[in-house]
Amino acid sequence: MYDHILFPTDGSDPAETVLEYALQIASEHTATVHVLNVADTGRDGVTRIRGEITDVLEEEGRRIVEDAAQRARDRDVSVVSEVLQGDPYRTIVDYSEQSTVDCIVMPTHGRRGLQRFLLGSVTERVINTAEIPVIAVNPDRDRPLAYPPQRILVPTDGSRGAELALMEGIAVAKATGAALHLLHVVETGSLGPDARSVLKEGESTERANEIVAEATERVEEASLDVVTSVIEYGEPSKSIRNYIDENEIDLAVLGTHGRTDFGRYVMGGVSAKLVRTSPVPVMWVREPGSDSTDP
Repeated sequence: MYDHILFPTDGSDPAETVLEYALQIASEHTATVHVLNVADTGRDGVTRIRGEITDVLEEEGRRIVEDAAQRARDRDVSVVSEVLQGDPYRTIVDYSEQSTVDCIVMPTHGRRGLQRFLLGSVTERVINTAEIPVIAVNPDRDRPLAYPPQRILVPTDGSRGAELALMEGIAVAKATGAALHLLHVVETGSLGPDARSVLKEGESTERANEIVAEATERVEEASLDVVTSVIEYGEPSKSIRNYIDENEIDLAVLGTHGRTDFGRYVMGGVSAKLVRTSPVPVMWVREPGSDSTDP
């Protein structure tokens, strides 16, 4: 499934927590973990010691990656470590493109805190530009991290991004033996308390049934036996979170581009809310070469 996994780290407590999840994935798939620290050249990290210029950020970075690499070796996980200088998000994406990495695992926030790390942040920009799957993990979740997953949720809106997410979800389910759940949310918006009964009679529900039927057919073609298909009505991010909680989902897989805010990664939009609030890791899948917004 995955042969090489990239784990960017700033050495913070959130990153250390998420490293355990990255090692679980690597152990399950006998993969190599690439531990990367980026010395942010936008920060003043260079100081003069005993007449010589020493890059404090790089020294700290080497310590950070070595600590992480030792944890990997202790788990008998193959590891590669690297410290690079540059803009963090761009350097992470460049590394993923220039190496043999299959996916990126990183926390939703790190040393700079939740607010800074999400709004125009490293994680958001990596999700929105990387051409391989990015698994964003909220280190402040209430539930323990578990890989391999037992239940995988793929919300779908019928878009190309959702189709790619479904393909990735199918692949993970087949590799791990997890049950696959398909969810389509008919967004009621400001239609009021009677929206569900009104929509049941209209084109929205008819299209929802078509979307779920097409996704279910794709799963069955992949010879997956265990699949649950559900249509919900309401606010998408809330409906997805509720479904995750009520059905003990371990991993959600979403496309970063779609036909509505549900599929697009927009600051303040549905997807951004999911990154902030999902109680389980969320794998984001983006179509290679598709247009992206660089915050």
